[in-house]
Parts: sequence; C-alpha cells; structure tokens
Amino acid sequence: MKIVFFGTPQFAVPTLNKLLSDSSIEVIGVVTQPDKRRGRGSKTQPSAIKQVALEHNLPVWQPTRIKKDRQTLDDLIATEADAFVVIAYGQILSAEILQMPKLGCINVHGSLLPKYRGAAPIQWSIVNGDRTTGITTMLMDIGMDTGDMLLKAKTKINLLDNAHDLAVNLANQGADLLLETLFQLEQQALTPTPQDDSQASYARLIDKADFAIDWSKSAIAIHNQVRGFFPNCFATLADKTLKISATVPITQNTINDLPAEYGNIKQHYAELATLTGKPGEIVKNLKNHGGLVQTGLGLLLLKQVQLAGKRPQSGWDFVNGMRIEVGTVIDNG
Repeated sequence: MKIVFFGTPQFAVPTLNKLLSDSSIEVIGVVTQPDKRRGRGSKTQPSAIKQVALEHNLPVWQPTRIKKDRQTLDDLIATEADAFVVIAYGQILSAEILQMPKLGCINVHGSLLPKYRGAAPIQWSIVNGDRTTGITTMLMDIGMDTGDMLLKAKTKINLLDNAHDLAVNLANQGADLLLETLFQLEQQALTPTPQDDSQASYARLIDKADFAIDWSKSAIAIHNQVRGFFPNCFATLADKTLKISATVPITQNTINDLPAEYGNIKQHYAELATLTGKPGEIVKNLKNHGGLVQTGLGLLLLKQVQLAGKRPQSGWDFVNGMRIEVGTVIDNG
C-alpha cells in the first residue's frame, strides 16, 4: 500500500514510525509545514515529522499554502498513492486533494468524534474534566473533522494526567488504530459511519488568556486547567509571574483517586479539610509536597512551579527556598 503522510508535530511521529516499520506499507513521501523559528535564539528548525522523513530519505513537500501550490498538487497526483494519512498537519485540504488517493484521505483525530472537533481536543478534554477520551480514524471531507468515522479506541484519563501525558498515550494508540484502519479499508471490510452532528462539540484554539489562574474557581477546575494547558498556566506572587505546571486537588471527590505517593495526605485528609483561608492563600505547607492553597472550593497542592527568573522547582523546594509562610497570598494570573 502506497501512502503519503501529512503531519507536523511530535504527536504525529509514532504513526509515521509505525507505517515506516511495516513491510506491507510504502511511505512514498511526507507533506509538512514549512520550517519555523523555534526555541532560544529563534533558529529555523524543521518540524518533528520532517526530521523523521529526512532520517529515512523520504521526499518532503513543505508548501506555505498547499491549496494554492500547483507544483505540490501535481506532484501529489503523480504519486498515485493509495491513501493520504493526515495527522495534525496544520492546513485545510481542498476537495481536489481529498479526491486524489484511491482509498481517500484518512485522518487520525485525538477524540471520540463527534465530540471535540477542532484544533485542541486533547487539551479541552482534560480542562473539561473528562475521565475518558480516545482516538477516531475517519475519512476526511471538506468540513472541520466532520467526515465519516472508521474506527475508534477509548482510553482513560487519570486524575494527574496532563496534556503531554495524554498526547503520548493517544499518539501511540492512534498509530495502532491507523494501521488497522488501512488494512480493513484495503480489504473493503469497513463501513464508514456518518457523524451525528447534533452530538458534536468544538475544541477551539487555545488563547493566552486561558492560562491565567483565578483562585475563586474550584480546586478541581484549576487543577484541570493547569494540566490541560500544561505547562503554561500562571498566577502572580509579589508582582512576579508564577508558572504553575503541576497540581494535586485535595478534595472530598478526589482524595481517594490519588496515587500511593500521597498516602500520608489521604490519611490526614479529615484534618486538612478543616483548613480555611481566602482564595489564593497558602493555608499549610505539607512536608515533602509543597504549599496547600485555598481555592473557591477545596484545596490545591502546588506540585511544580516556576517563579519568573528561576528554574522550575518542586512545590516543596519552592516553599522552602523562598521561605513561603502560611498566610501568603498568591494573586490571580
């Protein structure tokens, strides 16, 4: 089976590697976004997918606007590919492109469609407190993640999973599901299922304003925000930005879901639950863990933070090194 792979970020890499390792599949080229300036020094760097393609000596197309790039379009037609596989490519494909491959354009989407159509399904599933998500393969059409569904696979979202953790899990799961999808399509063993538009939701693009923490919200809402938008959420301490990249909600509804390393906290939960303060106030410093912050509803443990001008620290190192006292108030972001 001849495949052209469309993708850009690290999330797409496991699937490309899976295709490259399968002897029954020939990846005949890769389409990815143009090189961008990234990291310190703003050096121009290739996408994660382009790096893999170069390691395997694959042809690479990087059109700025694929729908308008006639040379790339003609090259893709000439490949006579059986399928185009599309994972987080970053550009909308035209009807002309969708009709090129024999089996169609197959998308691997990081949600259980029709839920969370759009650009950030992994992040919003966590922010919204979902306990289950998954992967859907689908035949692409001209809409935004509206094509007929092929196969699905579910996965659990654990209480302390962040967006990076979940993306790694889903990327690996998606690689396996994509292979199964291709083989069943080739054997004409799949019946595409139309999506129920009435059940659809949209995972909008993330904005910088989404990163600001408001301590009047509940502990679980802030926790989901921190892990969903990992590692970008922030508050303010003494007029300095305090990035908060990991938290643990200490509430009646979450205490029993905490892993074994928080056994001491679980044991003393009844005592901790009597602590009170105003939103953003540190009401206790838990030895070997960090500062415990009062929210609008429940307590939130600061597990990992980074004060402006400092390196990332564990919550315990932070309260010790900065001599953070009980009663200190961390302001909203």
